[in-house]
Amino acid sequence: MSSINVVVKHQGKKYDVEVDESTTGEVFKYQLFSLTGVEPERQKILIKGGQLKDDTEMSKLGLKAGQAIMMMGTPGEGGGAIVRPTEKVKFVEDMTEAEAAQQVGATPAGLVNLGNTCYLNSTLQVLRSIPELNESLDGYSRPAPSTGLGLPTVDLATPLKQLFKGMSKTQEGMPPFAFLEALRAAFPQFAERSKSGHGFAQQDAEEAWSQIVSALKPKLTAAGESSESSSVFDRYMTGELSSILECDEPAAREAGEEPTSTKEAFLKLSCHIDGQTNHLNDGILKGLTEKIEKKSPVLDRDAVYTKKSKLSRLPKYLTVHFVRFFWKRETQKKAKIMRKVTFPLELDVVEFCTDELKKGLIPVRDKVREVRKDEEDMERARKRRKKNPLLDGEPGESSAPKPAAKKEEKKPTTSADGDVEMGETFKTDAEFEAEQAAALLSAKKELHSLIDPDLLKDPGTNPSGLYELRGVVTHQGASADSGHYTAYVKKTGPKDPKTGKIGEEDGKWWWFNDDKVTEVTSDKIEGLSGGGESHSALILLYRAIPLPTAEGLDS
Repeated sequence: MSSINVVVKHQGKKYDVEVDESTTGEVFKYQLFSLTGVEPERQKILIKGGQLKDDTEMSKLGLKAGQAIMMMGTPGEGGGAIVRPTEKVKFVEDMTEAEAAQQVGATPAGLVNLGNTCYLNSTLQVLRSIPELNESLDGYSRPAPSTGLGLPTVDLATPLKQLFKGMSKTQEGMPPFAFLEALRAAFPQFAERSKSGHGFAQQDAEEAWSQIVSALKPKLTAAGESSESSSVFDRYMTGELSSILECDEPAAREAGEEPTSTKEAFLKLSCHIDGQTNHLNDGILKGLTEKIEKKSPVLDRDAVYTKKSKLSRLPKYLTVHFVRFFWKRETQKKAKIMRKVTFPLELDVVEFCTDELKKGLIPVRDKVREVRKDEEDMERARKRRKKNPLLDGEPGESSAPKPAAKKEEKKPTTSADGDVEMGETFKTDAEFEAEQAAALLSAKKELHSLIDPDLLKDPGTNPSGLYELRGVVTHQGASADSGHYTAYVKKTGPKDPKTGKIGEEDGKWWWFNDDKVTEVTSDKIEGLSGGGESHSALILLYRAIPLPTAEGLDS
């Protein structure tokens, strides 16, 4: 395309600028940056009453030779001058292994299989995805050995801290020698030898998860807490069940036996699987009702009781265990239930909660969905305008009212001769977008005000009842004592090394297959529902969805 010379007026000065019509508004802004020192993001360029946008095609503006264009804006701090970088530029080839591992886009470290230790590797990778656990490990120091006569307890926290620290400094596979040795010393079942006589036996990843958590729980305090009783697991991973136990036999009730209420803590929910279980919610619901046989004080004999439980506290991190393994007497092995059971990437647990807790959760949950819909509508509208700029009031179009413009009713007025004049005004899309943004910010602030004050004080709970999936431990094979375990962990957004702010996530996942680490898309996670001997989910780690703060920013 041809070039056109225009005159740009800025702060009393005139600049002759040659415009290449095959370029965009962004290129034009960089031309003006070189002349005026005003950074492109600080420029406001007015052409025919409209503001020039970065993605506007210059050929659509209908520019004429010698046309005057107004530019507003002042240089930012530093005056737009080119200055020497304060930090020396370092190329990846010149970085140490530890520095390269900290860069945006670096592949996280895998764990070397030391002989049937995939159950441990997959468990550790998902646990490592919990930031609060890492913070607690960073602040952990091994206590002085006890002078008592009791047997010393094995310390798992120190080798785990060292392992995670080493993993953060490399993109290669790390052998977990020290932690594995400590685990086998603390829990001898993980030192069981293979029946073939070669090496160690395969183990159940769920058992490893439970034993590791139980060993770390009394050792690790939540970051910022001085009290040893404030465990990071109690705060962020422990929920509460409120249960009612009632005898099934009418004779007991007629004799005056009353139902008993109890509260108990839990570190994971169980998804029980039978012939009617098709979805995670079905299995969780089954797990919250159980039959117990015990002695009735009224009947003075054993009787069957029904225990019904509901969630009365939701932890920030919710662990769900698919009960896929059962003891098969014929083979003397833990056999696997192959049934396909689907699970969501976002889990709503409100239906499992007590009525009291529901009162605080439902308003927040519903408002979250409302805010999300508004955000999605705004994003769709933005994309439509980007595809067709002429629908967005681009400079150069007709001054007549646009079909896409939003009408604003104008009240009738009376003219000098007494006639009533009717009219209407039109908002520009920029004004309409500003109104939408203000309404969205107001909705986010309202959402914050809906959070129950008691839940707001507890940073380790979930005030909405909505969880997003962050990690999965999978099993491939027909029994717990054989097959192969792997882990999937959702990628976090890139972290700004200067501000520490976390950027937007890309929705992809890391697949940890021992020391092999691969990036995969979310549809791979949706295929882990089971239905055969292929990889199926065994442990799910959910995290409470982030909520807007009072200022409307995600936290």
